[in-house]
Amino acid sequence: QVHLVESGGGSVQAGGSLTLSCVASGKTVSRDLIAWFRQAPGKEQQAGASIWGGISTWSSEYGRGRFTISQDSVKNTLYLQMNNLKLQDTATYYCAASDSGGAVGDVSTYHHWGRGTQVNVSS
Repeated sequence: QVHLVESGGGSVQAGGSLTLSCVASGKTVSRDLIAWFRQAPGKEQQAGASIWGGISTWSSEYGRGRFTISQDSVKNTLYLQMNNLKLQDTATYYCAASDSGGAVGDVSTYHHWGRGTQVNVSS
């Protein structure tokens, strides 16, 4: 059974940093397709970064140059290091895993989702 648990969210001022974690069970972060998505209030889910077989891919522009996705194979944990946070980064961030792979930026590719962790960025 796949279980994804996110943590690390919180409230931060613009320009600050947070590191999100996603502990995965039932999936292997160094092998399987696992990704970060986010959803702001009143908006659709937005793809972020994914790792598949050790290769990271950015599906959106919002995190490029500011966010870094990484993994720890020993802890079987996926991370999202977020620097220089902006007001528009306020959202619930979700970890998602796929059983079969596919288009990494497509919500329908993913079969398992965590409950999310809230990030609030204030001025």
